[in-house]
Amino acid sequence: MKLKLSQFDFKLPPERLAQEPLLNRDDSRMMVVHRNSGLIEHKKFVDILDYFEEGDVMIFNNTKVIPARLYGNKEKTGAKIEVFLMRELNKESRLWDVLVDPARKIRIGNKLYFGENDDLIAEVIDNTTSRGRTLRFLHDAPYDEFKQKIELLGQTPLPKYINREPTAEDEEKYQTVYAKHKGAVAAPTAGLHFSKIILKKLEILGVHIPELTLHIGLGTFRPVEVEDLSKHKMDSEEVFIPSSVAEIVNNGLAKKRKICAVGTTTVRAIETPVSSYQTLKSYNGWTNKFIFPPYDFQITNCMLTNFHSPKSTVLMLVAAFGGHELIMKAYREAIKEKYKFLSYGDCMLII
Repeated sequence: MKLKLSQFDFKLPPERLAQEPLLNRDDSRMMVVHRNSGLIEHKKFVDILDYFEEGDVMIFNNTKVIPARLYGNKEKTGAKIEVFLMRELNKESRLWDVLVDPARKIRIGNKLYFGENDDLIAEVIDNTTSRGRTLRFLHDAPYDEFKQKIELLGQTPLPKYINREPTAEDEEKYQTVYAKHKGAVAAPTAGLHFSKIILKKLEILGVHIPELTLHIGLGTFRPVEVEDLSKHKMDSEEVFIPSSVAEIVNNGLAKKRKICAVGTTTVRAIETPVSSYQTLKSYNGWTNKFIFPPYDFQITNCMLTNFHSPKSTVLMLVAAFGGHELIMKAYREAIKEKYKFLSYGDCMLII
């Protein structure tokens, strides 16, 4: 049965939105949802070890969040403008797709100045959407120096619902402990729960923990504005799946092991390059895969995810995997049991 946008709506009380990271990232709560029986258990995240055994596979997205939020001033007027880096278009030309706020003040030809001494200057060269612009950074230094400058001036891109300035703690906690490859503008939040100790314990248990890379853009969080979900288009995001990862996953599939995707981005990555034999292929490219019910999962048979917003594409993916009715029931229970939602919130293991 085709589901509509309105079937993913629910009332999310504002106090359920996690505003701060936990002192210890693995202290979060974990709801365990059993797809076959419909059983819902309330656990701690550290209990995740009880659900896995030797030979199981847990796949992580090792993208690293860049300090994507910059504040600059418009030439002549000095108006303060927020610039959110979305995607690098061209290294040589220093071209970036960005979002600007307030957008009505920013037109083609305008220059923006960043840093106390105008360390960085950008020129607006195109309008892409109502808030979207293409900027050319006017910086002739070597590329590494340019990126260093951006990192120095940029802030941790906390989601807007976290209504405060990012701190040094956010710099650490809004990043997974295994983050390696810079390129995301939002964290793969299901991975934020893992400490180095939990990863080591999984390894000792004999669980395979391969890593792929999907650089998360803001498209994942773009509101769905059509009731007919088949008409919603996802933004493309860059994906790298090494052949060594595909090999581990395919061995696990052949042995009928758990193939657990940590986070919705990992699910989308591994459900993109699937062979005609229902195995995972190595991949170096882009995905704009939008997963919503009904969907036949080829690789994923277990997933860890956070609790998401009403009507979001990530909630739709989770419902496609866990079953719409069961997941919506689990969400009602999560609100009743005072679970924390979104980036710094608690998590759900679906098995």
